[in-house]
Amino acid sequence: MAAAGKKEKRILWIISVPMALLALSCVYPVFFAINNALKTSKSYILDRFGLATAPTFDNFVQAWTRSNLDTYFLNSVIVTVGAVALLLVVSSLAGFALAVLRFPMRKLIFIVILASLMIPVQVVLVPFYKTIIGLGLLNTHIGLIISYTAFFLPFSVYLMTAFYSGLPRELVEAARIDGAKLIQVWWHVMLPMGKPALITLGILNTLYCWNDVLISLLVLQDKRTLMVGIAALRGEYTTNVPLLSAGIVLAAAPIVIIYIIFQRQIVSGIAVGAVKG
Repeated sequence: MAAAGKKEKRILWIISVPMALLALSCVYPVFFAINNALKTSKSYILDRFGLATAPTFDNFVQAWTRSNLDTYFLNSVIVTVGAVALLLVVSSLAGFALAVLRFPMRKLIFIVILASLMIPVQVVLVPFYKTIIGLGLLNTHIGLIISYTAFFLPFSVYLMTAFYSGLPRELVEAARIDGAKLIQVWWHVMLPMGKPALITLGILNTLYCWNDVLISLLVLQDKRTLMVGIAALRGEYTTNVPLLSAGIVLAAAPIVIIYIIFQRQIVSGIAVGAVKG
């Protein structure tokens, strides 16, 4: 028994070394960005990889004020909150219908939704852009909100359908016997029980919407979101790397904080889809 215990400890140590190196490779870019954001342009040119000997927050102030990141930040908040809220409502309703109700071509509709997950965004960019122009949604917040909802809805519907499929059907039948309508069953029974999946879905969609550049660049050409504004900090010939690093840190900070707080919900919610489809 003692020999077996020592062998297991050795195996754990052997496994922990590459895992530690992998974790270090993930943490170092974050440290590199924060360290360079605290440097001046001169100190960065003289020593790109060294520690900031005289840390300064001027880059953060310039990125937030002079580079209009405050306006871009507000645009990102508006479209992200709007898109996530719409995605939660629509995907919860669709998941309830596909998982609980019985209607013609239900399985076919679900298969079509799953198939749409395999279509790359780049394939539909041209018709998507023409549709946005035709509907008069170009350069509007509502246009980007609807766009995010359309692109991220298939995964959201799949996740909610998988979660609702694992709930006992007796709950719905009991509510229906008590005289509840379908919308009441969804509001009073399915929605409260689907809270874990909804929280996970909200976090994931927040990450997708906040970090998006391509769709936002097409829809909001005059009003930039935060990630598009960060990309614009890069010059054509030269780039103020400390200023760019400060912008990246400011843009990533809210998402990193959200992920740290809700990382357990994210992991458990992703596992929901593997339980029952």
